Amino acid sequence: MSAPRSAGGTGARGPAPSAAAGAASSWPTGGPSLAGDEASRTDASWPPTGGSVVCVGETMAALAPEPTASLDTGDALRLAVAGAESNVAMYLADLGISAAWLSALGDDPFGRRVRTAVAAANVDVSGVRSDPHRPTGLLVKEPGPTGTRVHYYRRGSAASALGPDVLDDPRFGSAALVHLTGVTPALSPSCGALVERALATPPADRRHAISFDVNHRPALWPDRTAAATVLRGLADRADIVFVGLDEARHLWGADLDAGGVRALLPRPRLLVVKDGGRDATAFGDGPEVTVPAPRTEVVEPVGAGDAFAAGFLAGLLRGGPLTSALRLGHITAGSALGVTGDHGPLPDAATVGRLLGLTDGAWAARA
Repeated sequence: MSAPRSAGGTGARGPAPSAAAGAASSWPTGGPSLAGDEASRTDASWPPTGGSVVCVGETMAALAPEPTASLDTGDALRLAVAGAESNVAMYLADLGISAAWLSALGDDPFGRRVRTAVAAANVDVSGVRSDPHRPTGLLVKEPGPTGTRVHYYRRGSAASALGPDVLDDPRFGSAALVHLTGVTPALSPSCGALVERALATPPADRRHAISFDVNHRPALWPDRTAAATVLRGLADRADIVFVGLDEARHLWGADLDAGGVRALLPRPRLLVVKDGGRDATAFGDGPEVTVPAPRTEVVEPVGAGDAFAAGFLAGLLRGGPLTSALRLGHITAGSALGVTGDHGPLPDAATVGRLLGLTDGAWAARA
């Protein structure tokens, strides 16, 4: 079916990227960027250019029926892997950014399958722990006419036992950026303490920038009020925040628009609000920048938000303008929307470069 578009329009607000963009690794200059107003802050962790990215969080084995079957009637299930943070790490690696994933897996076949799959995407998994006493988490996808429902079997998993000591890993010493999500604090008190410690250092004193994807999963938060309070408090301490407008409305108020989300989260250096398949808006020190999402054929939406975050972060780490970072987020999200798993193939470098170099009008025409 034809999707409303990717990350989730109007025309982009903010200057267009340079038309001289070439391959995916050639980034346009000009326009609002981390080298502009944001770079006036003098702390060492900002802007996050160069260095590696460390992603922390649980990844599970994932089971799903064949695309035309259902859990009720299908005879076979496909095995894949699924995890927000490892999804981001894999897409970052696809985009040429050095990425490591830190977590824990059970010492079991599912755990070995997960480790192998993430490593195959050129992500550093050498810091992932193997737990002989706790299992690897499992999720089961249930496709339906109105969307895909996900069933989690992760209570007591190896990753749920992670704690603040994960942050003592030496990989953090060379990281330009650490990526976390709102899934982790919902897994256990020790996981919550991990995220609290990561965000406890004031931004000006951090050795690396911290990005945080709100990634609200209602099934993990029986108490909606607690989720709203905890996730807002954590997000407002991060340097870069991603949140969907739909989840912001579910958590903090049904009448919110992107500007209202910014009012609720004033402290992050960059806030990206994704309005479904319509557009994404970045708020920084300067004027907000909105880029519409291109039309995309949707096979399954799961994983597109992680892909968008990776694309946006890759754009920032390359030192590109916010318009290009948002476009790269949409492009990367499109690769996830076109597959049944969470990790799909990116367009070739020449295509990415051409898309980043489009004028505002030409880009908007694709929306």
